[in-house]
Amino acid sequence: MTTAGARRGRSDGAVRRAGGAVHSFTRSSPARSALLIFALVIAVFTSLLMMPWATASGEPAQFHEALFVATSAVAVTGLTPVDTASHWSGAGHAVILLGIQIGGLGILTIASLLALTVTRHLGIRTRLLAQEGMPTGRLGETGTLIRTVVLFTLVLQALLALVLVPRFAVVDGSFLRGLWHGVFYSVSAFNNAGFVLHTDGLAGVDHDPLILGTLMVGVFMGSLGFPVLLVLYQHRWHVRRWSVHARLTVEVSLILLVLGAAAYAALEWEESDTLGPMGWFEKIQSSLFASVMMRSGGFSVIDPIDERSETLLVTDALMFAGGGSVSTAGGLKVTTIAVLFLAILAEARGHEEIMAHGRTVAASTVRVAVAVAVLGMTLIFVSALALMVISGEQLERPLFESISAFATCGLSSGLTEELPPAGQYVLTGLMFAGRVGIITFAAAMALRTERVRYRLPEGRPLIG
Repeated sequence: MTTAGARRGRSDGAVRRAGGAVHSFTRSSPARSALLIFALVIAVFTSLLMMPWATASGEPAQFHEALFVATSAVAVTGLTPVDTASHWSGAGHAVILLGIQIGGLGILTIASLLALTVTRHLGIRTRLLAQEGMPTGRLGETGTLIRTVVLFTLVLQALLALVLVPRFAVVDGSFLRGLWHGVFYSVSAFNNAGFVLHTDGLAGVDHDPLILGTLMVGVFMGSLGFPVLLVLYQHRWHVRRWSVHARLTVEVSLILLVLGAAAYAALEWEESDTLGPMGWFEKIQSSLFASVMMRSGGFSVIDPIDERSETLLVTDALMFAGGGSVSTAGGLKVTTIAVLFLAILAEARGHEEIMAHGRTVAASTVRVAVAVAVLGMTLIFVSALALMVISGEQLERPLFESISAFATCGLSSGLTEELPPAGQYVLTGLMFAGRVGIITFAAAMALRTERVRYRLPEGRPLIG
């Protein structure tokens, strides 16, 4: 064999070994594969945003800024250290939009595939029950599932755009500008991203019920999650046919929506910097808008900087709760909150089993919910502490920014823009962990569930 042939043979062998290693890695750990895929996508968009043509000034963006915005776009968060409208060029805006779309579709697809992966590792009986949370029906094949997720997303975004494009064309005084803004905000709303293209944010349309209402509907639908949207599409308003997951998601989402709006209105109704100067209809509209956006949307018509400390604390709680599982919303997820609440309620009543809508909640589900909640609180604690050290700020703003990043919400107290690169790296890591880490952590825990064929004597450590 010639020297060239030998080199070519070694090269082909190395490629095959690398391919085999990647295949083995993805089969052995789908959760880790999700982390790797998102990291690679973020790296690509970071590179694109560092190109001179991506900024309005023509100067390459700094690495920490490009990495932060790329992570924020792909993780559909909305936090940004620079003004999106003025800092980036039209091409940069297109890159951000593409990042939001790919990130949103990727989150829905990967979360759906991980849910199916977990389901396939269960026994036949348990699998049938688990499919109530991920109603696949004929969607058992991966390709069909992905096509359905993509189709649902694009159709719903198109419906939002049909409303927003004509309205923005009137507001902006240009059909082309209205078309671009309508499409951008449709994608940003459904994916719960919260990026805006106006230099003054939504201040120019803060009294427009059509635009604000459409954004609320888009964010709320996106926050429900693909399994719930599929159930609503299949069974419409026949609530008895809904899965337990769909019922809990819709119920808790509506409860948080009403409680959040009521709390916001009660705290800010007479405040001169927020709701005070508005009429009663605008106050109610702004309170509802704020409540929807607190849980992951990230849009705002009132700057959080102007709100009371009590309102920021309520916002912290709602951001931490987040939206539905297998959705573009972040946070702990409302079903996690529901399971934890039902566990507390069952314990208070002395019940051994946790029940919801005629079903018993598995003990493994409760363990995963507790683990996810503790992990989330730990990440927020570490991040807030780091930001306090880096910025020299008191607790309020670092905690708000940390929860917003972890929950991929995008609301900001203004601290993100003031942070040095070290602080921005902290929030970048938190956005990545909050978006991809929680999904993969929960899936990895579920995949590791093993049946133990023996039982040790009980020990009862004192609690409380």
